[in-house]
Amino acid sequence: MGILSWIFVGLVAGALAKLIMPGKDPGNIIVTILIGIAGGLIGGFIGNLLGIGSVTGFNLTTLLLATGGALLLLFGWRQLKNK
Repeated sequence: MGILSWIFVGLVAGALAKLIMPGKDPGNIIVTILIGIAGGLIGGFIGNLLGIGSVTGFNLTTLLLATGGALLLLFGWRQLKNK
């Protein structure tokens, strides 16, 4: 996937993660995109390990893996900030 595709998937995955797990988080749209992009990397890695799939193009599997990774990052960030 190209950089523009990663940014688009990151934006969508980050926004979905924020919708699924609302709350007060520091950051703006740039942080949301970065969480989504990093979530895509983490989700793709975990999906590859489990044999579910990988982040290869813009499809439903990619979006679900990226959103799952973004949710993991958002949860971890909140746990670190609460201590």
